[in-house]
Amino acid sequence: MLPGMAVRPIKKLRVALVGAGNLASALAPSLRKAGYRIEWIVSRQRPTSLQRARRLASEVGAKVRAITAADINADVVWFCVPDSAVGDAARSMMGVAEWERRVALHSSGALTSDELEVLRGRGAAVASVHPLMTFVRGSRPMLEGVAFAIEGDQKAVRVARAIVRDLHGHAFAIRKQDKAAYHAWGMFVSPLLTALLAAGENVASAAGIARKEARQRMLPILDQTLANYARLGAPGSFSGPIARGDLDTIRKHLKVLQSVPGAREVYIALARVALRELPAKNRDSLEQTIFAG
Repeated sequence: MLPGMAVRPIKKLRVALVGAGNLASALAPSLRKAGYRIEWIVSRQRPTSLQRARRLASEVGAKVRAITAADINADVVWFCVPDSAVGDAARSMMGVAEWERRVALHSSGALTSDELEVLRGRGAAVASVHPLMTFVRGSRPMLEGVAFAIEGDQKAVRVARAIVRDLHGHAFAIRKQDKAAYHAWGMFVSPLLTALLAAGENVASAAGIARKEARQRMLPILDQTLANYARLGAPGSFSGPIARGDLDTIRKHLKVLQSVPGAREVYIALARVALRELPAKNRDSLEQTIFAG
């Protein structure tokens, strides 16, 4: 660029978000921080939904519209609603906006872009854009560094990748036929991990340790386990009696866990995975003990 030439600003697309739940509440401020203008927060007409929408709209400088009256002026319409509501939301908005040359996205991890087929038929380019992140009430995660699985129409994919880049996330392609397995993977690394921790709290109770106290005491070993996994992978970070081939300890565990509802079954299932996937000494004897359990 020659001295004295002005830098031409890159035009950011105008965005409308459908829904104001946990995902939208994290996405909207992140988009705004990245320079996007949030034009609309589109909501169901239920009072509680409209209240959440108004609160989020006020935070990001957007306007609120009910989904059946959403004559929206935006380049990108991003559906941030539960999986079971994506199709209905798209159909509700099918006739209240001009879809030609617009991009419609949804963020279901399990559903494909075809869930927005009614809008594709009206001229929209559609895609599914799923952040591999957990969104719960009371927590608003940053999207920087988050992986986004994307599939859909070429134009919509191109726009989605640009948005993810601006969010400092990492976009990657996912095939339609792989979305169920992809979402199951996400289930393992967050919701079912949470279920495992809940089972761990039950085992702590059997050891006389209160849930709240157990949660605090578990954090250092959880942090270190994740740090080891990130640096060394699963085989290098695996430890404990299975790795050592300690039959006596495994037998003691299986006996004491009979008094903890559900925990013994979880222990056996995960121990079987460990024996198939991870390094273990005394493997044959361990298999006989655990599979007999």
